Amino acid sequence: MAKQPVRVVQIIARMNVGGPAVIVADLMRSLDKGAVEQTLITGYCDENEADYLETVATDVKATRIAGLGRSVSLIADVRAFFALVGMLRELRPDIVHTHTAKAGVLGRLASMLAGRKVKRVHTFHGHLLHGYFSGWKVRLVIAIEKFLAKRTDVLLAVGNKVKDDLLAAGIGKTDQYKVFFPGLKVPKKFEKAKVRAALDMEDGLTYIAFVGRLTQIKRPDRLLDVAAEIKSRGLKARIIVAGEGDLFEKSKARANDQGLPITFLGWRKDISELFAASDIAVLTSDNEGIPLTLIQAAQAGLPIVATEVGSIGDIVIHESNGYLTDTSPSAITDALEKLIIDPVLRQIMGTAGRERAVRYFSLEKVSQDHTELYQLLHR
Repeated sequence: MAKQPVRVVQIIARMNVGGPAVIVADLMRSLDKGAVEQTLITGYCDENEADYLETVATDVKATRIAGLGRSVSLIADVRAFFALVGMLRELRPDIVHTHTAKAGVLGRLASMLAGRKVKRVHTFHGHLLHGYFSGWKVRLVIAIEKFLAKRTDVLLAVGNKVKDDLLAAGIGKTDQYKVFFPGLKVPKKFEKAKVRAALDMEDGLTYIAFVGRLTQIKRPDRLLDVAAEIKSRGLKARIIVAGEGDLFEKSKARANDQGLPITFLGWRKDISELFAASDIAVLTSDNEGIPLTLIQAAQAGLPIVATEVGSIGDIVIHESNGYLTDTSPSAITDALEKLIIDPVLRQIMGTAGRERAVRYFSLEKVSQDHTELYQLLHR
């Protein structure tokens, strides 16, 4: 008799454009359906967010639950919780795999109440320990995660620093953790000159790409400070920004008022083309998990300048394929300046980054890792 596939329910609060959505969508697409049968449950995005399932991953099917999205509302959260319980009782999965903080709480609790013994896996795509909350809120987050960790079979971290931070906070035990780096498909190759012409890029300028949500944790204000430094130093460079968020309009207004060398493109589907047309990638965040945009930048052969936060150090090896800096705009600009004035250094670092991306961040590897984990838990 043929072996039945492992039944896995993937639960994520919302599929807004960003790293967790890409990872979950790729899992839904890439795992062998004969080995793993998957169902995706998610909520709705906020009004100022682009929905990855509607804009990019239109081939990925999902069941939506109102109230599962990011905004916290007691009544909506309770309704979402009991909707999850009902769905899990109906689906009868072997494994419940949760992603992101809110879905991690509601999904794991719902699996306990659903009345059937299941294995629980939770992926930390980052954490809420730094840069989001302070004081009692952080202590509450830690207490909840400690409680849930004791009732979770496997804790996955997308990077080593993410895992180390969680262990230092007392969340879970070392033997519960596995580090699964995200994996991405190899991007198409584009001819740089053609893509630059299509995007109306000026000859003689070095283009620095920032891809991400324009929200507080990403620090677009710091990016604008860097643009101001570039202007004051007279560097022949321009920053291009792909992404929106709650600070989008405010950031554009400041850039216009101060005449900064920065262009805001809004949400874009053509990230591979943007990186192919650019010379450097930058990230100015206060906290990160392991940003997929930097993996994409490395795949495109771009040197990277980023703040040394979260697990960015798993992607960027300082002075090998880019620079890790402190959070000051002057330090970020110092690193960018080295690359702006030296195209040979850009090429050397970009090549090193591409080689690292091929070795550690392939979609084939992450698909194999998840399949083996699910099959091991199902034995």
